[in-house]
Amino acid sequence: MDRTVLNVSKLDGGDCPRYCESSKRLGFSLVKDLGLFARSAMDREWGSKPGSGGAASAQNEAIDRRERLRRLAIETIDLGKDPYFMRNHLGSYECKLCLTLHNNEGNYLAHTQGKRHQTNLAKRAARDAKDQPIQPIEDNAKPRYRLMSSFEQKLEPNEKEWQYLLFAAEPYEIIAFKIPSTEIDKSANDKFFFHWDQDSKQFTLQLYFKPKPQVGPAPRPATGFPPSVPPGLPRPPPR
Repeated sequence: MDRTVLNVSKLDGGDCPRYCESSKRLGFSLVKDLGLFARSAMDREWGSKPGSGGAASAQNEAIDRRERLRRLAIETIDLGKDPYFMRNHLGSYECKLCLTLHNNEGNYLAHTQGKRHQTNLAKRAARDAKDQPIQPIEDNAKPRYRLMSSFEQKLEPNEKEWQYLLFAAEPYEIIAFKIPSTEIDKSANDKFFFHWDQDSKQFTLQLYFKPKPQVGPAPRPATGFPPSVPPGLPRPPPR
């Protein structure tokens, strides 16, 4: 092959048709091979394996992800139970929650897995929970309270400096307040009392903490020496 190339390079172009045709075929083969090699080298430079189609762009990855979510939603979601799925008179599909139009069921299912639909679902759930009427407690029931040590609960780290004040009333959940672990003063009725108003459904609890004893300076040890005498006064006579 080297000899043929050298001979062709010495020819003037039309002297030898056989060598010219051979050189054209050889040149086309070399250009084609070099192009494939350059493309494969560029693919490997971008992190892909030799022979693969190259690294996917962010747009291609998003399209592939939406397609996988659409196929998964078709297999798992029943559109007949979706309250926001509607087919209009034009044959397309609508999302009554987001007010969007879709050409087919797969496109609608892909929309239900997106951020916009999920955000609107969360907002609707929060609004429905807020609009629910407050359930009153039973007529003969009365709220209860209890003081609990930090070592009795299992949700937070145990701290001896704190205790919990619990309130319970059916059908509501138990609520707790974290207060200092100081002894409650129950010596007088005006310091500790609770009251349940049946009409307004309000429970009131008042409490006071006992004051902590003040720690004074330590007393000096007794000695046999007389106390010091201020300057200018005569010292007492020795005994």
